Amino acid sequence: MHLFDPQPLITLQHEFRLSMRRLYADLCRELHADYVDLSRELKLPTSFFDRLRSELPLECYSRWKVVGWVETLNDLVYLLDVYRQLIREQDRSAFASQFFDECREKFFEHGYMDDLFPSGRPQVRGLEKRVLALCRRLTQELTEESLWFDPSGTVQWLCQRKLTQWEVSGSLSDNFERGEQAGTLSVDLTGAWCQAPDEVRRAVRQSAGRVVVRVEPARISLKIGKTVSPVWSRDGGQGQWHWAYVPSVVAIQRQGVPVTVGPMLVYGNDRQPKTVKPTDTKQIDRITRAWETIQLAWPEGYDLLMLLTDRIIPLQAKGVVSFSYRHRPGLSFINCFDRGNLDLIDDLVHENSHHHLNLLLRKHVMYRGDHNQQIFYSPWRRSLRPLRGILHATFTFTMGALLFERLSSWGVGRHGGAAWKRAGLTMRDLQRARFRCLEELASVRYSLQDLHYADHHLGWLTGSGRRVVGQLTDVIDRVERNSKRMARDIDRSPFGPALRKHLKELQRARHAYGPMRVTPVTS
Repeated sequence: MHLFDPQPLITLQHEFRLSMRRLYADLCRELHADYVDLSRELKLPTSFFDRLRSELPLECYSRWKVVGWVETLNDLVYLLDVYRQLIREQDRSAFASQFFDECREKFFEHGYMDDLFPSGRPQVRGLEKRVLALCRRLTQELTEESLWFDPSGTVQWLCQRKLTQWEVSGSLSDNFERGEQAGTLSVDLTGAWCQAPDEVRRAVRQSAGRVVVRVEPARISLKIGKTVSPVWSRDGGQGQWHWAYVPSVVAIQRQGVPVTVGPMLVYGNDRQPKTVKPTDTKQIDRITRAWETIQLAWPEGYDLLMLLTDRIIPLQAKGVVSFSYRHRPGLSFINCFDRGNLDLIDDLVHENSHHHLNLLLRKHVMYRGDHNQQIFYSPWRRSLRPLRGILHATFTFTMGALLFERLSSWGVGRHGGAAWKRAGLTMRDLQRARFRCLEELASVRYSLQDLHYADHHLGWLTGSGRRVVGQLTDVIDRVERNSKRMARDIDRSPFGPALRKHLKELQRARHAYGPMRVTPVTS
């Protein structure tokens, strides 16, 4: 498991695809065998999902769109099981408390907790109704999204079932998790979309985004009130789009593998997404240039970036950091408006590193016995975090320290200044990269000590976790050796006071939190 060797990751991606396809098959079998009545009540099209599984190409089972869809189906089957247990349970209060604890661990990335426990407590009253309502919502979302993976296959399934019509409730509102714009339909598996005609968009605004998708033997239409608009139809052996079809915008392409840029999420002053808008070409050009800069300054990192990141969703958001989801591998949400070009390069690598570790965690169990205890101080969040969060932060910021060390070396020399200028970077950015390298070096060192303590004193790391931490330690050792020449320059630079302050904060945190003492948790 060498962190910078792409070949084991390519093998791991293939294994991941096979495992996701097996999971999909298992979920379909469970729905047929154990949840026939509930599937019928929810109008869950299990036979359609069966057919879709046989049609999806294997390579899509490691990409954000299909993986996210299968993970949501997995959540639905889990919740169906919870619902069945709940209606049979004698001690509902104890069940609600146990379910509440499971949800905090299982759904830490989702908003399901707000649906299931809106009070923030394991409230048993109304829980049955809330679980079923969430199942209905997930059923609708899964069914609507799946119709457009392959419209031709959707229509063929209808004909094979000898149905004349199939209507599915849907929405044409903004989708913030997938970065989809109101008044558009995300189609196929690439992030391409179709733009609704003006009269449809007006009708959608009046219906608060609610629509009905109507599937017929030769076409798929959208119905909003009395308005019926054909979206796709089969003309002979060919499919035809009646709405304007917009292919994905490709920022980078290497050996036929595109990296696409989707619409941008616009946030309000409350740091919550408000709307989705088209991304202007200036931001697409910045992303392309940042990508090319990584290729020039850090070829190893570039290879990982090309392997693990498929799609970028820009954020227009003041004070919101870039992010990604475990269940959407390859999809990175990058703040392009509130941060400079150096930050953009850093954020691309940072989110790619989350994709990297998430892929490793799909294969390897790296920690145990954590019990979600928030006892480790995070130098980045300046708060206590569970072991899971510290491992992710240490991994991603180690990559960041290495990136800044490589950028600093790349920016040195007779032609370094010209290269940085072509990359949209300034000499102040070069100095800041050196500062960030030293800053991250100190922070990672702090958390590596905690990870070693979690391993040797608490016994919380597995063999795989120990090997990853060992490799991160080796990387940081190399970065430290290569960055010693920077320390004197940064100490005398305008960044010197900030670095000295950071080092003192880490000293105070170590004194305050020190080697943690954990009271054993009994189950």
